[in-house]
Amino acid sequence: MAEASDGLSFDVLPGAAIPPVLDDLARLRIAVFRAYPYLYDGDEAYERSYLASYAGSPGAMAVIARDEDGAIVGAATAAPLGDHQPQLGEAFAARGIDPASVFYLGESVLLPAYRGRGAGHRFFDAREAAGRAGGFAIAAFCGVVRPADHPARPDGYLPLDGFWQKRGYERIDGLVSTMRWRDLGEDRESDKPMQFWMRRLG
Repeated sequence: MAEASDGLSFDVLPGAAIPPVLDDLARLRIAVFRAYPYLYDGDEAYERSYLASYAGSPGAMAVIARDEDGAIVGAATAAPLGDHQPQLGEAFAARGIDPASVFYLGESVLLPAYRGRGAGHRFFDAREAAGRAGGFAIAAFCGVVRPADHPARPDGYLPLDGFWQKRGYERIDGLVSTMRWRDLGEDRESDKPMQFWMRRLG
């Protein structure tokens, strides 16, 4: 059932209900992650393939944000960590954290015109609730690490660290993995360091 908030409505979907919105999710990821700090030069075919993994993951879910006309303008995903890229689970295991205890919060994307209406909190609330319902002890996500002097960093850029901290998440020093994608201006994919943040769901 959709819940409304400041002109936006939200639907929580189990993984099996994600396929009909894959194209919308792919479009959102390409649009939002093109901006700094991700600088992602994506394509829809890859996106659909990546996002389809959620449909086959028991315990996966998505939160969909729609505008007044019903258009999908934002989304957030989550799934058991073990159903994602193996290097992510390996990073937790190396720190003595059982990957099976971790509910991995994937993308959280919202078009700029709809920000500031509370969608970010709705995305976290729904995913954390799903993690608790699934019996997971930890919720975690990762963000790309860019150097402070990166040439594409916009003037006045503010990272989301403060928002995440208010949500109860802690940046875990040394809990870092990698993901690969092609940056804008690159001719091939390259590894990107991904810093994990986590919180207990108790």
